[in-house]
Amino acid sequence: MRKILVIGSGKSSSYLIKYLLEKSTTENLLIIVGDISFTHAKNLIGNHENAQAILLDVFDKHSRQDAIKNADIVVSMLPARYHIEVAKDCISFNKNMVTASYISPEMQMLDKAAKDKGLIFMNEIGVDPGIDHMSAMQVIDKIREKGGEMILFESFTGGLVAPESDNNLWNYKFTWNPRNVVLAGQGGAGKFLQENTYKYIPYNRLFRRTEFLEVAGYGKFEAYANRDSLKYQSVYGLDKIKTLYRGTIRRVGFSRAWNVFVQLGMTDDSYTIEDSENMSYRDFVNAFLPYSPTDSVELKFRHALKIDQDDVIWDKFLELDLFSKTKMVDLKKATPAQILQKILMDSWILDPEDKDMIVMYHKFGYQLNGKAHQIDATMVTIGEDQTYTAMAKTVGLPVAIATLAILNEKITTPGVQMPINKEVYEPILKELEENGICFKETEVPYLGYNPLHV
Repeated sequence: MRKILVIGSGKSSSYLIKYLLEKSTTENLLIIVGDISFTHAKNLIGNHENAQAILLDVFDKHSRQDAIKNADIVVSMLPARYHIEVAKDCISFNKNMVTASYISPEMQMLDKAAKDKGLIFMNEIGVDPGIDHMSAMQVIDKIREKGGEMILFESFTGGLVAPESDNNLWNYKFTWNPRNVVLAGQGGAGKFLQENTYKYIPYNRLFRRTEFLEVAGYGKFEAYANRDSLKYQSVYGLDKIKTLYRGTIRRVGFSRAWNVFVQLGMTDDSYTIEDSENMSYRDFVNAFLPYSPTDSVELKFRHALKIDQDDVIWDKFLELDLFSKTKMVDLKKATPAQILQKILMDSWILDPEDKDMIVMYHKFGYQLNGKAHQIDATMVTIGEDQTYTAMAKTVGLPVAIATLAILNEKITTPGVQMPINKEVYEPILKELEENGICFKETEVPYLGYNPLHV
Protein backbone atom coordinates (compact mmCIF):
# COMPACT_ATOMS: atom_id res chain seq x y z
CA MET A 1 0.00 0.00 0.00
CA ARG A 2 1.07 3.58 -0.61
CA LYS A 3 1.66 5.32 2.70
CA ILE A 4 0.54 8.90 3.42
CA LEU A 5 1.92 10.28 6.68
CA VAL A 6 -0.20 13.05 8.22
CA ILE A 7 1.67 14.79 11.05
CA GLY A 8 -0.77 16.57 13.34
CA SER A 9 -4.43 15.78 13.98
CA GLY A 10 -5.69 19.19 15.08
CA LYS A 11 -8.88 21.03 14.15
CA SER A 12 -8.02 21.38 10.47
CA SER A 13 -7.29 17.68 9.94
CA SER A 14 -10.79 16.17 10.12
CA TYR A 15 -11.81 16.61 6.46
CA LEU A 16 -8.30 15.88 5.24
CA ILE A 17 -8.25 12.49 6.94
CA LYS A 18 -11.90 11.75 6.05
CA TYR A 19 -11.18 12.39 2.36
CA LEU A 20 -8.06 10.23 2.31
CA LEU A 21 -9.82 7.38 4.12
CA GLU A 22 -12.68 7.48 1.63
CA LYS A 23 -10.14 7.18 -1.21
CA SER A 24 -7.95 4.62 0.56
CA THR A 25 -9.41 1.44 -0.94
CA THR A 26 -9.61 2.55 -4.58
CA GLU A 27 -6.24 4.35 -4.36
CA ASN A 28 -4.47 1.61 -2.33
CA LEU A 29 -3.59 3.95 0.54
CA LEU A 30 -2.53 3.48 4.12
CA ILE A 31 -3.16 6.67 6.09
CA ILE A 32 -0.75 7.03 9.02
CA VAL A 33 -1.76 9.79 11.43
CA GLY A 34 0.99 10.88 13.84
CA ASP A 35 0.30 13.17 16.75
CA ILE A 36 1.66 13.92 20.21
CA SER A 37 -1.78 12.77 21.40
CA PHE A 38 -2.26 9.17 20.30
CA THR A 39 -5.88 9.28 21.50
CA HIS A 40 -6.66 12.31 19.35
CA ALA A 41 -5.15 10.70 16.26
CA LYS A 42 -6.98 7.44 16.97
CA ASN A 43 -10.32 9.22 17.35
CA LEU A 44 -10.01 10.76 13.89
CA ILE A 45 -9.35 7.46 12.09
CA GLY A 46 -11.67 5.27 14.16
CA ASN A 47 -11.30 1.61 13.32
CA HIS A 48 -10.70 2.10 9.61
CA GLU A 49 -8.78 -0.84 8.17
CA ASN A 50 -6.61 1.41 5.97
CA ALA A 51 -5.50 3.74 8.75
CA GLN A 52 -3.00 3.67 11.56
CA ALA A 53 -2.46 6.08 14.47
CA ILE A 54 1.03 6.54 15.87
CA LEU A 55 2.48 8.57 18.71
CA LEU A 56 4.70 11.19 17.11
CA ASP A 57 6.49 14.01 18.88
CA VAL A 58 7.92 16.31 16.22
CA PHE A 59 10.74 17.24 18.63
CA ASP A 60 11.79 13.59 18.90
CA LYS A 61 14.17 13.38 15.95
CA HIS A 62 14.35 9.59 15.97
CA SER A 63 10.59 8.91 15.88
CA ARG A 64 10.00 11.77 13.43
CA GLN A 65 12.60 10.51 10.96
CA ASP A 66 11.45 6.89 11.28
CA ALA A 67 7.89 7.95 10.40
CA ILE A 68 9.02 10.07 7.44
CA LYS A 69 11.33 7.35 6.08
CA ASN A 70 8.40 4.93 6.16
CA ALA A 71 6.07 7.20 4.11
CA ASP A 72 5.58 7.80 0.39
CA ILE A 73 4.44 11.40 0.95
CA VAL A 74 4.26 13.63 4.04
CA VAL A 75 1.50 16.07 5.03
CA SER A 76 2.43 18.46 7.83
CA MET A 77 -0.57 19.90 9.68
CA LEU A 78 1.64 21.20 12.47
CA PRO A 79 1.84 24.87 13.45
CA ALA A 80 3.82 26.66 10.74
CA ARG A 81 6.94 27.15 12.82
CA TYR A 82 7.45 23.36 13.08
CA HIS A 83 7.33 22.56 9.36
CA ILE A 84 10.97 23.23 8.67
CA GLU A 85 12.40 20.22 10.54
CA VAL A 86 9.91 17.97 8.76
CA ALA A 87 10.87 19.57 5.45
CA LYS A 88 14.60 18.98 6.04
CA ASP A 89 13.90 15.32 6.76
CA CYS A 90 11.84 15.10 3.57
CA ILE A 91 14.86 16.39 1.64
CA SER A 92 17.10 13.83 3.35
CA PHE A 93 14.76 10.90 2.64
CA ASN A 94 13.47 12.01 -0.79
CA LYS A 95 9.82 12.55 0.20
CA ASN A 96 7.33 14.99 -1.29
CA MET A 97 5.63 17.27 1.23
CA VAL A 98 2.37 19.26 1.53
CA THR A 99 1.44 22.02 4.01
CA ALA A 100 -1.33 24.61 4.27
CA SER A 101 0.98 27.27 5.73
CA TYR A 102 2.65 30.35 4.26
CA ILE A 103 6.07 29.74 2.74
CA SER A 104 8.58 30.85 5.36
CA PRO A 105 12.03 32.17 4.39
CA GLU A 106 13.49 28.95 5.83
CA MET A 107 11.19 26.84 3.65
CA GLN A 108 12.02 28.92 0.56
CA MET A 109 15.72 28.23 1.16
CA LEU A 110 15.01 24.53 0.51
CA ASP A 111 13.77 25.25 -3.03
CA LYS A 112 17.03 24.38 -4.80
CA ALA A 113 17.54 21.20 -2.77
CA ALA A 114 13.96 20.11 -3.54
CA LYS A 115 14.38 20.83 -7.26
CA ASP A 116 17.73 19.03 -7.37
CA LYS A 117 16.02 15.92 -6.01
CA GLY A 118 12.85 16.37 -8.08
CA LEU A 119 10.74 16.82 -4.94
CA ILE A 120 7.47 18.74 -4.70
CA PHE A 121 7.02 20.89 -1.58
CA MET A 122 3.48 22.24 -1.97
CA ASN A 123 2.65 25.01 0.51
CA GLU A 124 -0.17 27.54 0.95
CA ILE A 125 -2.77 24.98 -0.16
CA GLY A 126 -5.40 25.61 2.54
CA VAL A 127 -8.12 28.24 2.41
CA ASP A 128 -6.28 31.54 2.96
CA PRO A 129 -3.64 30.98 1.77
CA GLY A 130 -4.77 28.37 -0.72
CA ILE A 131 -8.26 28.57 -2.17
CA ASP A 132 -7.75 32.33 -2.44
CA HIS A 133 -4.67 31.78 -4.66
CA MET A 134 -6.32 29.17 -6.86
CA SER A 135 -9.65 30.93 -7.36
CA ALA A 136 -7.93 34.24 -8.05
CA MET A 137 -5.43 32.84 -10.54
CA GLN A 138 -8.15 30.96 -12.41
CA VAL A 139 -10.04 34.19 -13.12
CA ILE A 140 -6.90 36.27 -13.73
CA ASP A 141 -5.61 33.71 -16.26
CA LYS A 142 -8.99 33.68 -18.05
CA ILE A 143 -8.94 37.47 -18.30
CA ARG A 144 -5.42 37.39 -19.74
CA GLU A 145 -6.29 34.64 -22.21
CA LYS A 146 -8.99 36.80 -23.78
CA GLY A 147 -6.62 39.77 -24.03
CA GLY A 148 -7.65 41.67 -20.92
CA GLU A 149 -5.27 43.64 -18.72
CA MET A 150 -5.76 43.56 -14.93
CA ILE A 151 -6.17 47.00 -13.33
CA LEU A 152 -7.76 46.07 -9.97
CA PHE A 153 -7.67 43.07 -7.66
CA GLU A 154 -9.23 42.99 -4.22
CA SER A 155 -9.51 39.82 -2.14
CA PHE A 156 -11.19 39.24 1.22
CA THR A 157 -11.61 36.19 3.48
CA GLY A 158 -13.19 35.67 6.88
CA GLY A 159 -13.75 32.82 9.31
CA LEU A 160 -17.10 33.62 10.91
CA VAL A 161 -20.00 32.05 12.72
CA ALA A 162 -22.82 30.70 10.51
CA PRO A 163 -26.06 32.76 10.43
CA GLU A 164 -28.02 30.11 12.33
CA SER A 165 -25.44 30.20 15.14
CA ASP A 166 -24.98 33.99 15.17
CA ASN A 167 -26.51 34.89 18.53
CA ASN A 168 -24.30 37.54 20.12
CA LEU A 169 -24.11 41.30 19.58
CA TRP A 170 -20.64 41.10 18.05
CA ASN A 171 -21.88 38.68 15.36
CA TYR A 172 -18.65 36.78 15.92
CA LYS A 173 -17.27 33.67 17.60
CA PHE A 174 -13.83 32.09 17.54
CA THR A 175 -13.67 29.60 14.67
CA TRP A 176 -9.88 29.34 14.68
CA ASN A 177 -6.94 30.35 16.88
CA PRO A 178 -8.23 33.01 19.33
CA ARG A 179 -4.75 34.42 19.87
CA ASN A 180 -4.42 35.25 16.18
CA VAL A 181 -7.72 37.15 16.34
CA VAL A 182 -6.59 39.23 19.32
CA LEU A 183 -3.22 40.07 17.71
CA ALA A 184 -4.59 40.64 14.18
CA GLY A 185 -3.09 43.58 12.33
CA GLN A 186 -0.10 44.12 14.63
CA GLY A 187 3.53 44.19 13.57
CA GLY A 188 3.34 46.75 10.79
CA ALA A 189 1.06 49.07 8.87
CA GLY A 190 -1.52 47.76 6.44
CA LYS A 191 0.07 48.36 3.03
CA PHE A 192 -1.77 48.36 -0.30
CA LEU A 193 -1.89 49.98 -3.73
CA GLN A 194 -4.71 52.35 -4.71
CA GLU A 195 -4.86 53.91 -8.16
CA ASN A 196 -1.06 53.65 -8.53
CA THR A 197 -0.50 55.18 -5.08
CA TYR A 198 0.97 53.29 -2.13
CA LYS A 199 -1.25 53.53 0.94
CA TYR A 200 -0.53 52.68 4.56
CA ILE A 201 -2.86 52.15 7.50
CA PRO A 202 -1.15 52.11 10.91
CA TYR A 203 -2.44 49.67 13.53
CA ASN A 204 -4.13 52.42 15.55
CA ARG A 205 -6.32 53.27 12.50
CA LEU A 206 -6.71 49.82 10.99
CA PHE A 207 -10.17 49.03 12.36
CA ARG A 208 -11.64 52.41 11.40
CA ARG A 209 -10.72 52.10 7.71
CA THR A 210 -13.05 49.39 6.48
CA GLU A 211 -14.67 48.43 3.20
CA PHE A 212 -18.26 47.18 2.97
CA LEU A 213 -19.22 44.07 1.03
CA GLU A 214 -22.52 42.34 0.34
CA VAL A 215 -22.93 38.63 -0.41
CA ALA A 216 -26.26 37.53 -1.89
CA GLY A 217 -28.23 35.56 0.68
CA TYR A 218 -25.86 36.40 3.54
CA GLY A 219 -26.15 40.16 3.88
CA LYS A 220 -23.56 42.82 4.61
CA PHE A 221 -19.99 42.41 5.77
CA GLU A 222 -17.05 44.71 6.40
CA ALA A 223 -13.34 44.15 5.78
CA TYR A 224 -10.19 45.64 7.22
CA ALA A 225 -6.82 45.63 5.47
CA ASN A 226 -4.35 42.78 5.79
CA ARG A 227 -0.85 43.74 6.88
CA ASP A 228 0.77 43.55 3.42
CA SER A 229 -1.53 43.41 0.41
CA LEU A 230 1.44 43.62 -1.96
CA LYS A 231 2.96 40.30 -0.93
CA TYR A 232 1.60 38.47 -3.97
CA GLN A 233 1.79 41.25 -6.55
CA SER A 234 4.68 39.73 -8.48
CA VAL A 235 3.64 36.16 -7.73
CA TYR A 236 0.26 36.78 -9.40
CA GLY A 237 1.92 38.68 -12.27
CA LEU A 238 0.22 41.95 -11.29
CA ASP A 239 3.23 44.24 -11.49
CA LYS A 240 1.34 46.81 -13.59
CA ILE A 241 -1.90 46.75 -11.61
CA LYS A 242 -3.29 50.05 -10.29
CA THR A 243 -5.20 48.78 -7.25
CA LEU A 244 -4.29 45.80 -5.07
CA TYR A 245 -5.95 45.27 -1.70
CA ARG A 246 -6.42 42.23 0.56
CA GLY A 247 -8.53 42.19 3.69
CA THR A 248 -10.17 40.22 6.49
CA ILE A 249 -13.97 39.91 6.64
CA ARG A 250 -16.15 40.55 9.69
CA ARG A 251 -19.81 41.43 10.17
CA VAL A 252 -20.62 45.14 10.04
CA GLY A 253 -19.97 46.85 13.38
CA PHE A 254 -17.31 44.46 14.64
CA SER A 255 -14.35 46.64 13.70
CA ARG A 256 -15.67 49.81 15.33
CA ALA A 257 -16.15 47.97 18.61
CA TRP A 258 -12.81 46.12 18.36
CA ASN A 259 -11.09 49.45 17.84
CA VAL A 260 -11.98 50.32 21.44
CA PHE A 261 -9.72 47.51 22.67
CA VAL A 262 -6.95 48.74 20.38
CA GLN A 263 -7.23 52.34 21.56
CA LEU A 264 -7.15 51.33 25.23
CA GLY A 265 -4.10 49.11 24.68
CA MET A 266 -5.80 45.84 25.60
CA THR A 267 -4.43 44.00 22.55
CA ASP A 268 -0.81 44.72 23.51
CA ASP A 269 1.28 41.57 23.94
CA SER A 270 4.63 43.22 24.71
CA TYR A 271 4.50 43.48 28.53
CA THR A 272 2.92 41.77 31.52
CA ILE A 273 0.38 43.06 34.02
CA GLU A 274 1.42 43.11 37.68
CA ASP A 275 -0.61 40.82 39.97
CA SER A 276 -2.77 39.81 37.01
CA GLU A 277 -3.84 36.53 38.62
CA ASN A 278 -5.71 38.43 41.36
CA MET A 279 -7.48 40.85 39.05
CA SER A 280 -11.19 40.79 38.27
CA TYR A 281 -12.25 41.65 34.73
CA ARG A 282 -13.30 45.03 36.11
CA ASP A 283 -9.87 45.59 37.62
CA PHE A 284 -8.27 44.80 34.28
CA VAL A 285 -10.39 47.37 32.44
CA ASN A 286 -9.83 49.96 35.16
CA ALA A 287 -6.05 49.54 34.82
CA PHE A 288 -6.24 51.32 31.46
CA LEU A 289 -8.45 54.21 32.65
CA PRO A 290 -7.67 57.45 34.52
CA TYR A 291 -8.12 57.57 38.29
CA SER A 292 -11.29 59.14 39.64
CA PRO A 293 -12.50 59.13 43.25
CA THR A 294 -16.12 59.47 42.13
CA ASP A 295 -16.69 58.08 38.62
CA SER A 296 -17.46 54.39 38.04
CA VAL A 297 -15.33 52.23 35.75
CA GLU A 298 -18.24 52.16 33.28
CA LEU A 299 -18.48 55.95 33.23
CA LYS A 300 -14.71 56.39 32.81
CA PHE A 301 -14.73 53.80 30.01
CA ARG A 302 -17.51 55.56 28.10
CA HIS A 303 -15.97 58.99 28.67
CA ALA A 304 -12.50 57.90 27.51
CA LEU A 305 -13.86 56.30 24.35
CA LYS A 306 -16.67 58.86 23.75
CA ILE A 307 -19.39 56.18 23.88
CA ASP A 308 -22.93 57.28 24.66
CA GLN A 309 -24.97 55.09 27.00
CA ASP A 310 -27.57 54.47 24.27
CA ASP A 311 -24.95 53.62 21.65
CA VAL A 312 -25.34 50.05 20.35
CA ILE A 313 -21.60 49.59 20.80
CA TRP A 314 -21.99 49.94 24.58
CA ASP A 315 -24.23 46.87 24.73
CA LYS A 316 -21.46 44.86 23.06
CA PHE A 317 -19.12 45.48 25.99
CA LEU A 318 -21.79 44.80 28.58
CA GLU A 319 -22.47 41.46 26.87
CA LEU A 320 -18.84 40.43 27.46
CA ASP A 321 -19.14 40.96 31.24
CA LEU A 322 -16.21 43.30 30.84
CA PHE A 323 -17.02 45.08 34.09
CA SER A 324 -17.60 42.00 36.27
CA LYS A 325 -16.32 42.21 39.84
CA THR A 326 -16.53 38.43 40.34
CA LYS A 327 -14.99 36.99 37.17
CA MET A 328 -11.26 36.64 37.71
CA VAL A 329 -8.35 36.78 35.28
CA ASP A 330 -6.54 33.86 37.00
CA LEU A 331 -3.47 34.20 34.76
CA LYS A 332 -0.03 34.86 36.22
CA LYS A 333 2.22 37.45 34.57
CA ALA A 334 -0.25 37.80 31.71
CA THR A 335 -0.03 40.34 28.90
CA PRO A 336 -3.04 42.56 28.14
CA ALA A 337 -3.65 40.50 24.98
CA GLN A 338 -3.68 37.24 26.93
CA ILE A 339 -6.17 38.62 29.45
CA LEU A 340 -8.41 40.01 26.72
CA GLN A 341 -8.34 36.62 25.01
CA LYS A 342 -9.49 34.92 28.21
CA ILE A 343 -12.36 37.39 28.62
CA LEU A 344 -13.48 36.91 25.03
CA MET A 345 -13.28 33.13 25.24
CA ASP A 346 -16.02 33.26 27.91
CA SER A 347 -18.42 34.56 25.27
CA TRP A 348 -17.06 33.67 21.85
CA ILE A 349 -16.37 29.93 22.00
CA LEU A 350 -18.61 27.97 19.66
CA ASP A 351 -21.34 26.01 21.46
CA PRO A 352 -21.50 22.26 20.69
CA GLU A 353 -24.37 22.76 18.24
CA ASP A 354 -22.89 25.86 16.56
CA LYS A 355 -21.65 25.94 12.98
CA ASP A 356 -18.93 28.09 11.48
CA MET A 357 -18.75 29.80 8.09
CA ILE A 358 -16.01 30.78 5.63
CA VAL A 359 -16.68 33.75 3.35
CA MET A 360 -14.39 34.71 0.46
CA TYR A 361 -14.90 37.65 -1.90
CA HIS A 362 -12.73 38.63 -4.91
CA LYS A 363 -13.04 41.70 -7.13
CA PHE A 364 -11.33 41.68 -10.53
CA GLY A 365 -11.12 44.88 -12.58
CA TYR A 366 -9.70 44.74 -16.10
CA GLN A 367 -9.42 46.62 -19.38
CA LEU A 368 -10.52 44.91 -22.60
CA ASN A 369 -10.86 46.62 -25.99
CA GLY A 370 -10.68 50.06 -24.37
CA LYS A 371 -13.43 49.37 -21.86
CA ALA A 372 -13.25 48.68 -18.12
CA HIS A 373 -14.96 45.56 -16.78
CA GLN A 374 -15.39 43.99 -13.35
CA ILE A 375 -16.04 40.47 -12.09
CA ASP A 376 -17.04 39.81 -8.49
CA ALA A 377 -16.61 36.24 -7.21
CA THR A 378 -17.99 35.01 -3.87
CA MET A 379 -17.75 31.73 -1.97
CA VAL A 380 -19.56 30.75 1.23
CA THR A 381 -19.04 27.43 3.02
CA ILE A 382 -20.87 26.44 6.20
CA GLY A 383 -19.65 23.73 8.56
CA GLU A 384 -21.52 20.60 9.59
CA ASP A 385 -20.57 20.43 13.29
CA GLN A 386 -17.69 21.00 15.68
CA THR A 387 -15.52 18.31 14.07
CA TYR A 388 -16.34 18.84 10.41
CA THR A 389 -16.16 22.62 10.39
CA ALA A 390 -16.12 24.94 7.39
CA MET A 391 -12.57 25.89 8.38
CA ALA A 392 -11.49 22.24 8.45
CA LYS A 393 -13.21 21.62 5.11
CA THR A 394 -11.69 24.57 3.27
CA VAL A 395 -8.23 23.95 4.73
CA GLY A 396 -8.17 20.15 4.72
CA LEU A 397 -9.80 19.29 1.40
CA PRO A 398 -7.34 21.24 -0.81
CA VAL A 399 -4.45 19.69 1.13
CA ALA A 400 -5.89 16.19 0.66
CA ILE A 401 -6.65 16.64 -3.04
CA ALA A 402 -3.17 18.05 -3.71
CA THR A 403 -1.53 15.22 -1.76
CA LEU A 404 -3.25 12.56 -3.83
CA ALA A 405 -2.54 14.44 -7.07
CA ILE A 406 1.18 14.55 -6.23
CA LEU A 407 1.18 10.88 -5.27
CA ASN A 408 -0.51 10.03 -8.59
CA GLU A 409 1.98 12.23 -10.50
CA LYS A 410 -0.70 14.59 -11.77
CA ILE A 411 1.29 17.44 -10.22
CA THR A 412 4.91 17.07 -11.28
CA THR A 413 6.64 20.47 -11.12
CA PRO A 414 9.34 20.23 -8.41
CA GLY A 415 10.41 22.79 -5.85
CA VAL A 416 8.97 24.87 -3.01
CA GLN A 417 5.76 26.29 -4.41
CA MET A 418 2.20 27.52 -3.93
CA PRO A 419 -0.86 26.55 -6.03
CA ILE A 420 -0.84 29.29 -8.67
CA ASN A 421 -0.28 27.20 -11.81
CA LYS A 422 -3.04 25.60 -13.90
CA GLU A 423 -1.52 22.17 -13.40
CA VAL A 424 -2.41 22.55 -9.74
CA TYR A 425 -5.43 24.81 -9.44
CA GLU A 426 -7.68 23.56 -12.24
CA PRO A 427 -8.19 19.95 -11.04
CA ILE A 428 -8.28 20.99 -7.37
CA LEU A 429 -10.90 23.69 -7.90
CA LYS A 430 -12.97 21.27 -9.97
CA GLU A 431 -12.94 18.69 -7.18
CA LEU A 432 -13.62 21.31 -4.52
CA GLU A 433 -16.70 22.35 -6.48
CA GLU A 434 -17.86 18.74 -6.48
CA ASN A 435 -17.55 18.89 -2.69
CA GLY A 436 -19.64 22.05 -2.38
CA ILE A 437 -16.84 24.63 -2.28
CA CYS A 438 -17.64 26.78 -5.29
CA PHE A 439 -17.53 30.40 -6.42
CA LYS A 440 -20.34 32.45 -7.88
CA GLU A 441 -18.95 34.84 -10.50
CA THR A 442 -20.93 37.94 -11.47
CA GLU A 443 -20.22 40.60 -14.09
CA VAL A 444 -20.81 44.01 -12.50
CA PRO A 445 -20.19 47.61 -13.60
CA TYR A 446 -16.57 48.62 -13.02
CA LEU A 447 -16.52 50.89 -9.98
CA GLY A 448 -12.81 51.66 -9.87
CA TYR A 449 -11.32 52.68 -6.55
CA ASN A 450 -13.28 52.52 -3.32
CA PRO A 451 -13.44 56.02 -1.82
CA LEU A 452 -12.92 54.53 1.65
CA HIS A 453 -9.38 53.57 0.62
CA VAL A 454 -8.21 56.97 -0.57
